[in-house]
Amino acid sequence: MSDSDFSATVERFTGFGSHYDNVRPSAPTALADLLLPLAKCEGKASLVVDLGCGTGLSTRYWMPFAESVVGVEPTDSMREQAETVGGQNISYRKGFSHATGLEDRCADIVVCAQALHWMEPLSTFAESARILKGAGVFAAYDYDWPPATTSWQVDQAYASCMQLARRLEQEQGITGRLKQWDKAGHLARMQESGCFRFVRECLLHHQDEGGAERIVGILLSQGYVQSLVKLGLSEKDLQIERLREVAHRAFGSSFTRWFWSARVRIGVV
Repeated sequence: MSDSDFSATVERFTGFGSHYDNVRPSAPTALADLLLPLAKCEGKASLVVDLGCGTGLSTRYWMPFAESVVGVEPTDSMREQAETVGGQNISYRKGFSHATGLEDRCADIVVCAQALHWMEPLSTFAESARILKGAGVFAAYDYDWPPATTSWQVDQAYASCMQLARRLEQEQGITGRLKQWDKAGHLARMQESGCFRFVRECLLHHQDEGGAERIVGILLSQGYVQSLVKLGLSEKDLQIERLREVAHRAFGSSFTRWFWSARVRIGVV
């Protein structure tokens, strides 16, 4: 497999790392509580590897729970954003999920935050199994979009923008250049890979807070929206102006609680 096969995906996530890092949610609060015992870690993990770590938001979550954390990311601008924040026990490296360059059996846990659908499944699972210790755990999680806010009108306006952008993306021929796999098939592909002796899916819930500008920012952090913006489409073309209007009417200048649901697919090697 050539790394150039993923050049369109790398381009998709180039150029908005700072914005992405400011608005995206962190990992589900309870993720470490679930994965550390599964990986037979007493106290902290020795090493956690975060595949497709982006701006390091998902990597930094692991700082209190591991002696060392390594984020692997192919997109230079995302990785550079991660490095500006850093972390005492964190390092970042350029690489792909199927070719991390890490040693055999070095990690207790390998995670993949909202990125597995951009990775070739079988080679990613094989690479994860290679770098995991015996009884190590692979876990990929995806949040449902959008989060549940305290305004159904905002949720509805967000969904309308999302549907429009998805349609425009197809009309512009963007999706045809991308390698991606449907999220609904993650679990079955893990089971069929032969890389894991146990596989299951569970749901974790996470709360944070946001207001009008963050919900607009969440939409603008989506790769499919950024791809359209790079083609010159305006916020008016994408109905983002209407989302902003509805959100300001609902939230004003205040922040409210947001509720996220994360689908976690777990594999034990």
